[in-house]
Amino acid sequence: MTANFKDDSPKAIRFQPRMWFKGLLRLGHDVQRFSYGDVLRQVSPFPSKRFAETFARKTTDRLLCEQIENYGPDVVFVYSMKTLDARAVSLMRQAAPKAVFVGRDEDPFPEANRPRLAIAAQLDVVVNTSAGRFLQTYKDAGVKCCAFLPDLCDPDIQYRYEVDARWRCDLIFTGKPEHTRLDRNNERYNLVKAISEYPGARVYGAFGIPRVEGIDYFRAISGARIGVNINAANDVRLYHSDRLMNYVACGAFTLARRVPEADLLFEDGVHVKYFDTAEECFELVRWYLAHEGPREQIAAAGMARAHAEFNCRRQAARMMDILDKGRYDAPYCVVL
Repeated sequence: MTANFKDDSPKAIRFQPRMWFKGLLRLGHDVQRFSYGDVLRQVSPFPSKRFAETFARKTTDRLLCEQIENYGPDVVFVYSMKTLDARAVSLMRQAAPKAVFVGRDEDPFPEANRPRLAIAAQLDVVVNTSAGRFLQTYKDAGVKCCAFLPDLCDPDIQYRYEVDARWRCDLIFTGKPEHTRLDRNNERYNLVKAISEYPGARVYGAFGIPRVEGIDYFRAISGARIGVNINAANDVRLYHSDRLMNYVACGAFTLARRVPEADLLFEDGVHVKYFDTAEECFELVRWYLAHEGPREQIAAAGMARAHAEFNCRRQAARMMDILDKGRYDAPYCVVL
């Protein structure tokens, strides 16, 4: 498994690659781990990330391929699609000509990143957090098998923490108000801006406010009475960011911007509450802040659903089912 594990950062604990690695181990697989971004910076003669990608890529690719040759994997899980290039994947395939190559992408609008599509075209399978047009983009790029797999959670560390007053708030949003590599999504930007100005609300990682990382990220979610999720794209079937899974798995009552067929993941009014407009969002905020019983009931049901349905072991098993059977057993399974 090659991924940007960010071993030098407290971000690592909440990142999806760590959870995939754990899930595969829990299934009983032996997994050799290669943190591409960390090795890239380690072997670079320059501290700059930009210079590292220029001057250390060939050395990093050589080390990666040597590890693949010496390990002899049955499956190569490529979770470094942001940092790898098509040349590296070609070399990896030469190092393991009999292995199945699987890629994972969670970012929206893959058509805006042609190098990533060039990587995908060399893979046997791509698993994506969209069942809509983003998944179709990979199929059109020539990937043999494209499958929707939701983000996963780790119930061992993602649950509702007991927190002190430092973390308590009525409303929370974590993350950027806009995607740095895409045109501004005014709906998302304006909603996050309104949340930042709402009485009793907190935002982290937006408008100059620092991010919160490590276990403190889970504490911040646990201390909020309501968490709000909105994606960079909200018109794509089943698409979601990992923020949704983080909030629900940590036991926050979650108000989420509705996307097509979202109820297949979390049912409206049972596990989360969906909204279609900013006005509806704040109407729901006011109502659920005033009605603690229904809010806590939905939050508890959502956390139970996330832990049972989307835990890292179960999701890793579904990915292996795709490789073995061509699909997995779930009502939201989509394979192209």
